This record gives sequence, structure tokens and C-alpha cells, in this order.
Amino acid sequence: MNNQSPVQRPSSQLSHRSVIREIENDSNRRSPPPAAPPMGSDVIGDVVGDFGIWQLRTILILFLCKIPAAWFMACIIFTGPELYPGSEFTCDTGYLANGNFSVSEDQCYVLDDSSGGSSECQQFTYMSSFDSLIMQFNLVCLRDIFVAWTQYWHLFGVLVGGVVGTKMMLVVSPRSTYCVGAVLQIVCGVVTGYARDFSLHCAFRCLSAVCCAIMFTAGQAIFADITSGIHRIGAIILYDTFWSIGVILLPGLSSFFNSWSLIYVGITFPTVLLIALLYWTPDSPRWLLRHAADRFAIDQVEEIVREGAAINDRTFKIPPDFRQQLEQLGERLKAQPPPAPWCKLWVGKRAKTHMIAAHLALAFFVINFMGMLLNIRSFGRDYLVPNTIAMGFAEILGCFLALHFTLKHNKWKWQCAGIFNILAGILGCMGWIFTGAESMDADLKVTLWMIIATIPKAAVSCAQSMILACMNELMPANKKQLFVFSVVTWARIWLLSAPFFNVLRKIDTAMSLTSYCVFSILGGICTSLLLTPRLSVTPIVPPQVESVDQKEQSPLNAPVWTVESDVNNTRL
Repeated sequence: MNNQSPVQRPSSQLSHRSVIREIENDSNRRSPPPAAPPMGSDVIGDVVGDFGIWQLRTILILFLCKIPAAWFMACIIFTGPELYPGSEFTCDTGYLANGNFSVSEDQCYVLDDSSGGSSECQQFTYMSSFDSLIMQFNLVCLRDIFVAWTQYWHLFGVLVGGVVGTKMMLVVSPRSTYCVGAVLQIVCGVVTGYARDFSLHCAFRCLSAVCCAIMFTAGQAIFADITSGIHRIGAIILYDTFWSIGVILLPGLSSFFNSWSLIYVGITFPTVLLIALLYWTPDSPRWLLRHAADRFAIDQVEEIVREGAAINDRTFKIPPDFRQQLEQLGERLKAQPPPAPWCKLWVGKRAKTHMIAAHLALAFFVINFMGMLLNIRSFGRDYLVPNTIAMGFAEILGCFLALHFTLKHNKWKWQCAGIFNILAGILGCMGWIFTGAESMDADLKVTLWMIIATIPKAAVSCAQSMILACMNELMPANKKQLFVFSVVTWARIWLLSAPFFNVLRKIDTAMSLTSYCVFSILGGICTSLLLTPRLSVTPIVPPQVESVDQKEQSPLNAPVWTVESDVNNTRL
């Protein structure tokens, strides 16, 4: 007994020490000491997370810039409503010499009863209570095409603004670019409303559109930089929902004013609020790191990221060598290879198919997206308010359908959107069935027109949002940015033709609607040819640790994408 006792005591102590050592080792495994970050790590994403309250606040503020952009594009619906001949405008023959003249029923031609000839009326008298753009510049009769001409200059401004905004951000930070666009938009918007020369009005309408495009291009660059993964895709897809909210609000805003000039003032000055909200809007941290020239830029990025971590309740994620990691990330960003040249976009598996299909699809869809909204003028002035609101809700529905297809049917999302557009386009072409039904009740006829117009509108909104958010998946990393820029710029060039398709309503209401629905069908065919490369069968999931905080175990943070999307798309 005495001999065994000394042996058992050390054995018991050894067992106890080994248990303690195992607990300590397990604890060390659970909370490892700070180590050098791997070469590909992104300390900004690790600290602030993929998405949180900070990102949500920034996104909601930046999304607001889409509302005045929609107002400036669609305001022509209410600043230039169609006037009724005879009751709201008549031909004033006072400018003619004495003679025996009569006026045609549409008030557009002066008939010389003595010679039997006719000439275009040059002077009009207006009896409308609303001081419209048409009355200001005499855009009636054959001059009605100049309504489309003003819209052309707005769309040209969107084209130029997207390019200018993208090039500005090569040397100016996205937040500063956004601020410049907002300030200039206020100035140009007011001048546009009070210009009394038609050429001057078109010029400043173009400049206002340039400023709007600069704003939403820079805004997307910011929120695309502070989000990642599924949350970035969702944010870009839903970006246009605030455009649609602007379309829905436009009739209510216009009802407060009895002059087209005041409408321009009304849609311009809310931008002042956007400038004030920049106080709570961060700059793009990775842009600042990529262009950092001194320690002050690093200080600014550190302050931005620490604020985001504090708001997202992730300060525990800030490593001890945080600043050093930021400097290393900045060096990696500066050392990134230049993007591939445009000719290289055609090289690779299915590259030619994706290049042709994506360029054609987005061109068809943006023409349809803008043109079909303006085409509601052909359904009658008395129905402008409900029809505009219906179009806005159709656009929102389309954006959420795009989000659903991307989340639930990611592998075949392109085909889902394409088939939806093909079917919706076929439905929209059925307007020829009742376009000549003169005995049909007017309200019922307009309702049918809107049903077959809103469904293609939702389909186009779905496909356009999906292409703008996900087309960078079609190309390798070094080709993404140039590919997106090429597709969007090409589409905006063809967008310039959209207003002139509405002139087809002079022939028949079904003619203009059918032209847009044919674009929807062609765009759907091109979209169905797209196919996201599957780089891996299963996502790479980092090893999980049992002691991770509960908020880190949210299913929203689980990696589900096999293709990385890290490009700041130029946005329509």
C-alpha cells in the first residue's frame, strides 16, 4: 500500500496536467494569436463584413439619386402633354395677309379657298390652363417630333455622363465625383426650366442628364465597393427600384405645379437633400487605397473602416496590425495588372457568343425600358397618371423577379429572364386584335393596352437589372470591367433611338407598342444564349470555429456563389 501511493499521486497529477494542457491547446485553437494575413486576404471585407447596418444606410442614401434621375428622364410626360386641337389650341391666321382662308380640322394647315392650296400653320393660340413645354416652343402638329428631339438630348447626356463619370473616377474619388454631379445638376436643372430658347433648353437638358449619370455611376461605385458576394449582386439588381419609385412619385409631384418651368424646379431642388446626406456617406475605401499617395489617405481609410465596424458591431474583428494590413492591401491594389485590351474580350470559351449576345440584349432592353415608359402618352392624356404609376410598379416587380431568378435559379437565370421576355413580347404584339375596335369602351380599351404593355415592361426590367448586375460573371477577372463598360456604352448609343419609335403612334397605337415588344423578343433570345461559367462545383467554405459569434453564423453570410463579382458596373 505504501509503495503504491507515491506512484498513484504523480500519475494523478500527470493526468490533471495533461487535461489542463489539452484545454489550453483547445483554447488556443479557438482563439489563435494574430498572424500574418495571407496574401489574398482583404482586411476591409473581413472587418466590416459583407453586409450590415452601415452598408444598408449607405445603400439607401445612394439609391436616392435614382429618383431625380427618373424625374429628369420622364418629366416630358407631364411637361409636354399632348394638346387637343380646337379646344386647347387653334391656328391663328392673323399673320397672313388679307385673303379668303380656312383652317383644317386638326389646326395644322391653312387652306387658301381661292386657289385651293394649303400651307403649314405658323402661329397658334393656346387655351390650356397648364403652361406646357409644347405651348412655350409651339411643338404642335408637325413640330411634335421635337418632343422626341428633347428626349434624344437627355439620353445623349446619359451616354456622355456615364463615360465622363467613369473617367473622372480614375483621378477623383467616387464620393467627390458624386458631389460634383449633384451640385452641377442643381444649376443645370434650374437653367433647363427657365430657358426660353429651344436650343438652349435642349443643351441644358443634356447637361442635366450628364450630371444625373455622373451621380448614379459614382454612387454604384461606392456601394459596390463596401458590399460583396450575394449582397452586392442584390444591391445592383435593386438599384433600379428607386428609379421606379421616382416614376411613381412623378405624377404627384407634377400635380403641384401649373407650369413646366416650375416642374423642373420641383424635380431639381430635392438634390440639395442628397448633398446634405453625403455627411453619412463614406467614400470608396479601396479606391482611396489604390490612389493613396501619403499616410493621410491611409488614415482616412482606417477611419472609414473603423466607423463601419463600429456601426456593424464588428470592432472585435479589427486586428492589432490593422494599419499594416491596410498598407499591404493598398500595395496589392496598386500592383494589380492593367485590364485586358478590348480585342482580348473576344478570346476565350464562348467569348464571341457572350460578347455579341450581351451587347445586343442590353441594347434591345434599354431601348424598350426607356421608350415604353414614354410611349404611355399614346394611350391618352387623361390616363397619364394611372398609367405612369402602373409602369413604375411593373418595373419594381421586374427587379424583384430578377433577384428571385438569381437567388433561386442561378444556373439558369439567363434562360428564365430570356423566356420571360419572349413570352411577354408575344403578348404585347396582340394589341392589333383590338386596336381598330371603335365600339369598345374607352376605359376598357386603355386597360387592355396597359395590361399588354406592363407585362413586357416587367420582363424588360427583370432582364435589364439581371444583365447589369451579373454580366461581369461572363468574363475572367482581368476582362470584367472593360466588358461591362463596353456593353453599357454600346447600349446607351442605341438608346438614343428610343424616343423616335414613339412617333410610330401617329400611324397606330399598336405600331409603337409592337416595335418595343419585338425588341423584347429579340433581347430575350440573346439573353437565353448567355451562360455563366461554372468555375467550381461547390463553393469554397472556410473552416468554421465553434466559438464564432452567433451573428457570424447567419445563413446570409454563407458563400453560395461560384463566380466572383467584384466590378463596379457602369450603371444605366
